[in-house]
Amino acid sequence: MKERIFIGAAWPYANGSLHLGTLAGCMLPADIFGKYNRMAGNDVLMVSGSDEHGTPITLTAEKEGKTPKEIADRYNAQHVKNIEELGITYENFSRTSREFHKKVVQEFFLRLYDNGYIYRKSMLSPYCDHCGRFLPDRYVEGICPYCGGEARGDQCDKCGKTLEPSELIEPKCKICGNAPVMKETEHLFFKLSAFEEKLLEWLDGKDYWKDNVLKFTINWIKGGLKDRAITRDLEWGVEVPLEGFENKRLYVWFEAVIGYLSASKEWASIIGEEDKWKEWWEGDAKHYYFLAKDNIPFHTIIWPSMLMAHGGLNLPYDVPANEYLTFSGEQFSKSRGIGIWIPDILKKFDADVIRYYLSINMPEKHDTDWNWEDFVAKNNNELVGTYGNFIHRVITFTQKNFGEIPSPGELTEEDKKILEEIENTTREVGESIKACHFKEGIKRVIKLAQTGNQYMNENEPWKLLKDDRERCATVMHICLKIVKALAVCSAPYMPHSANRIWHMLGYNGEVEKQNWEEALSELGKAKLEKPTPIFKKLELEDIVPSSDPFSKLDLRIARIEKVREHPSADKLYVLDIDMGEVGKRRIVAGIKPWYEKEKLLNRKIVVVANLKPAVIRGIHSQGMLLAADDGAPSLLVPNDEAGKQVTAEGIEPEPAEMVDFNDFKKLEMKVNKEGFVEYGGRVLADSRGRIKPDREVKEGTGIR
Repeated sequence: MKERIFIGAAWPYANGSLHLGTLAGCMLPADIFGKYNRMAGNDVLMVSGSDEHGTPITLTAEKEGKTPKEIADRYNAQHVKNIEELGITYENFSRTSREFHKKVVQEFFLRLYDNGYIYRKSMLSPYCDHCGRFLPDRYVEGICPYCGGEARGDQCDKCGKTLEPSELIEPKCKICGNAPVMKETEHLFFKLSAFEEKLLEWLDGKDYWKDNVLKFTINWIKGGLKDRAITRDLEWGVEVPLEGFENKRLYVWFEAVIGYLSASKEWASIIGEEDKWKEWWEGDAKHYYFLAKDNIPFHTIIWPSMLMAHGGLNLPYDVPANEYLTFSGEQFSKSRGIGIWIPDILKKFDADVIRYYLSINMPEKHDTDWNWEDFVAKNNNELVGTYGNFIHRVITFTQKNFGEIPSPGELTEEDKKILEEIENTTREVGESIKACHFKEGIKRVIKLAQTGNQYMNENEPWKLLKDDRERCATVMHICLKIVKALAVCSAPYMPHSANRIWHMLGYNGEVEKQNWEEALSELGKAKLEKPTPIFKKLELEDIVPSSDPFSKLDLRIARIEKVREHPSADKLYVLDIDMGEVGKRRIVAGIKPWYEKEKLLNRKIVVVANLKPAVIRGIHSQGMLLAADDGAPSLLVPNDEAGKQVTAEGIEPEPAEMVDFNDFKKLEMKVNKEGFVEYGGRVLADSRGRIKPDREVKEGTGIR
């Protein structure tokens, strides 16, 4: 029966490039689900957009000396381009900075205010005397009181707890590093505590939810819900439509989730049917939200409570949140610079290869790791060796010997079993996607390709061509039916490749526009196109040239914020440095005889950020700056912003959590004849240029 499906994919922050964690956590599963449901004949409205307010944007803007709008414009354009390259289909990919969104948010706010779910209250907020302003939550960093990990003022990424800045141990201002003080200020609060019982009643019967999502949500609610502030002392964001709050903005956690509704209304306006959105929000429709596990409470507790407070709008039907995709065991993170960035990986690999590996390795039930060796193996063995090989050999043989799809003769029992297998696969892939078991669905697709290879090998059509052309035509007809089913069933996962297969079969249009049951329809007499290989073999050495120990280094650009003399050593400085969103550190450096304090302030340097911390003459040092040493140190000159990585050309960085100093000493870096720093013949560079010392030194000078 035809259904109406709403799909909300979590909104990525427009403060940096998208990484594969975002793709695996929300974008790709939402797209697979949306593509299948459209092909299954359901009415789909899938929305998302750039989250352009809040502190991640303002932090990036302050670091780069730009306005928040300039940062948002830059990364929104990049995100839209990457989404198109990846073949992801939204009915509307919007932006929270648009006036349309602001209007919907303010209307939603006033509805909750009029309904008595928003109230005024004075509270203590962190204030930085040095910066002269109240600090938004993400401008405060410290130690999580629950797990002891590094945390922000709004959340600990390590344990997932939502926090208030006042809860942090040893809090400090992210901008200047000083400890903030707590000052009283008036804010608006949302009565989240009023919805404990209502939420538990709503969750009753949600046994089809993922266990981790349901248990996490119920435990969170039973732990007691607290009212939450929904305004902050900011200049960038949606204005509060109440007198007396002109200098405050709606807090991003409250405002951003309303984007699902505003993007739906905006879509209806774009297509010229202003009330069309109501069919999904007020009519009979199922709402699905795709996100990573750190976003669970916002979509299973806070957003449903806001919808209940508003009244008359559909609540989530399912929130199939994924676990984390990790890289070398660490969670992908823009703020810490850990991850594989989508603009970079799209330059090296076909979008469908990336989509396939994330689908077959999707973190549905537990964290999964992006592993280059496994990536190459799955591409070569499954995409090239099984899937691509079967399709290419079938179409090549048939096109060469028949020119078009041949008509079948009498079917054997084996042929009928294959047709039954096609039917079962089509049904099972659809059922898997419908249940949000995406990994199972793509595994079933590959299994059908394996069956096809086995069927073709056993029937040996190259021999039948001479001895029994009619039987040969029948075998190839069956093989082509498998190819057609593979094209249809692959379309949600690998849309570009599925389209190429579709056109090789002689069909017009896009396979995504076909009905799901088209996988089982008759082939007809289409003229076959000359095939080309769908995927190409990869070599691990071309991606990761070696397991070079240099790849374990995390070299970062840092800006020196403060310089003071070491109290117990004549040649040492104590430097407070800023490594952008990686964080602030204190290091000890033996450069005092050669550099005056004033000439070091605000200077950018290159630092080994993951060197094992050490206590140097009583001072705790978290890292080490790099310099060319020909008897006097010559600091390295980076070109990029603080926090950016410095890499050796051709070596993919896979930073270890910590590197021992003795292991670091084994890595011989030196200055080459052109004056640049190199390692093993590979020049060190950031994204804006190569690295060299701040003065001319002789060739071969070592780096320490």
